[in-house]
Amino acid sequence: MLIHPWDAPRDDTEWQRWLAVHDFGQLVVNGLDGEPPHVQPLHFAYDGERGEAVTHLARPNPMWPALLAHPDVVLSVVDDYVYVPGPWQAAPDTPSEHGVPTSFYAAVQLRCRAHVVDDPAEKAELLNRQVGHFQPEGGSAEVAVGEAPFGRLLSGIRGLRLEVTGVRAKFKYAGKRTEEVQDRIAVRLTRRAGPGDTAAREHMLRRRPA
Repeated sequence: MLIHPWDAPRDDTEWQRWLAVHDFGQLVVNGLDGEPPHVQPLHFAYDGERGEAVTHLARPNPMWPALLAHPDVVLSVVDDYVYVPGPWQAAPDTPSEHGVPTSFYAAVQLRCRAHVVDDPAEKAELLNRQVGHFQPEGGSAEVAVGEAPFGRLLSGIRGLRLEVTGVRAKFKYAGKRTEEVQDRIAVRLTRRAGPGDTAAREHMLRRRPA
């Protein structure tokens, strides 16, 4: 992923805060014997204090042999994306039809060392961490080994602790454009009011130099 200086996060806090509320991504694992990579969409819970993300997959998932052979993986998350028409980006001294269309998006790629969790008690703890992240209001029974209603289901899954070893993050929101052009884009995003437009506008204005 190409990251220009104007698209780079201001600091680690920026991408960590974004990742805390963008918790669905794709786990990418190298294939075996010349096979293409495995790409698994999944929910996960990122824990910045522990430097890891936790998730789980069904035991029959075909990616397990590849993951065990190649535990260095990538967890990729992309969101808050919109298409920006060319005229919106045209410089003030050029015809609007000469503006270059582009995409706005936020992306975080976590390089991770995968640790498979098969111990029933550890799986239960991992699942409770995930549910606690997604359902802070509660409402679901805790997972406990040998106890209803979920204990009997533990054998059908394997847990994953993804130890973060590197991060690449990008916030592509007209960072190299002038304030005048950014103002025009902000107005057009507000008028269009399509999926992702509000988030994209907020990112662009938030990232302006103080």
